[in-house]
Amino acid sequence: MAATRSLYDALGVPKTASQEEIKKAYRKLAREFHPDRNPGDEAAEARFKEVQAAYDVLKDPEKRKQYDAFGNGRPGPGQRVNVDFGDFDLGDLGDLFGGLFGGGTARGRRGGGRQAAQRGADVEAVVNLSFEDSLRGLETRIPVEVTAACGQCGGSGAKPGTSPKICPECSGRGVKAESQGLFALSQPCPRCRGNGTVIEDPCERCHGAGQERRTKRYAVKIPAGVRDGTRIRLKGKGEPGAGGGPPGDLHVVTRVEESSTYERRGDDLVVDVPVSFADAALGGSVDAPTPEGPVSLKVPPGSHDGKLLRIRGRGAPRLRGGGKGDVLARVRIQVPQRPNKRQRELLEQLRKVGV
Repeated sequence: MAATRSLYDALGVPKTASQEEIKKAYRKLAREFHPDRNPGDEAAEARFKEVQAAYDVLKDPEKRKQYDAFGNGRPGPGQRVNVDFGDFDLGDLGDLFGGLFGGGTARGRRGGGRQAAQRGADVEAVVNLSFEDSLRGLETRIPVEVTAACGQCGGSGAKPGTSPKICPECSGRGVKAESQGLFALSQPCPRCRGNGTVIEDPCERCHGAGQERRTKRYAVKIPAGVRDGTRIRLKGKGEPGAGGGPPGDLHVVTRVEESSTYERRGDDLVVDVPVSFADAALGGSVDAPTPEGPVSLKVPPGSHDGKLLRIRGRGAPRLRGGGKGDVLARVRIQVPQRPNKRQRELLEQLRKVGV
């Protein structure tokens, strides 16, 4: 850095600038002169290093205080500011450029490259139910194939009796840093893929993966009233997490067979009830089926074909809110296919009177 240029001048701020103003100026200049934005521009790279070096001093109140003690913000003759870059931290720069240039996060020499904790994937399983079981509910056990720790090596990936070794490429850090002047960009170690360890003698069963596919059986309670496509979540029964992350969830999807008797409309059940022509015209009573058994149903006079008669509280159980829906009895007027002599006489009389 030029001897006539103070650290404040490098950032373009006055000596009285607040820490927030210094940070704001640094972020603006670092973005402007970053090498990724100015490839091959040596002047921009030099300016970027100057800005970074100035900020490393001025962002630290103690270092700034020592620097200001020289007077006028510049070192005196024969004096210099000791800036130690041996433990340089580019945390602010990583936040600034992590999403801007699509590269890896900048890390200091102490940074680690271990795999971040990640939640396991969710798993979906299907359970088939009869229409009657969907109304009653039941408890069943379902098979689910998930990833589990290898039963032979216990998840280490190494052959039993051996263990993973510290990666010689990254010394167990899991990352390799590529030096670029005052800063270093860290990338996952290509040898150990960020794990920090390598397996020299892999497990014969899982071939070093430390995992295997295994079928587990889970007890699941199917509540009364489920429909086709209802989803039931079993928390933590999905795929295991990575890097110590929590497991995913198991989603059980119900597939319900169609009923030969009922048509489902939400929590209501529609059923066809045959009614004679006379009962539809004059009124009467018929037996209507419900899931709990037949119910005597009053048919009002003048009922037309397709009329819905409600039987309350005899439908499907409600999953939310309790109680049950209704049975809707749909009147189906029965017309004699082959009327006998007496029936024909009566029908002829009705036709004569305009019925």
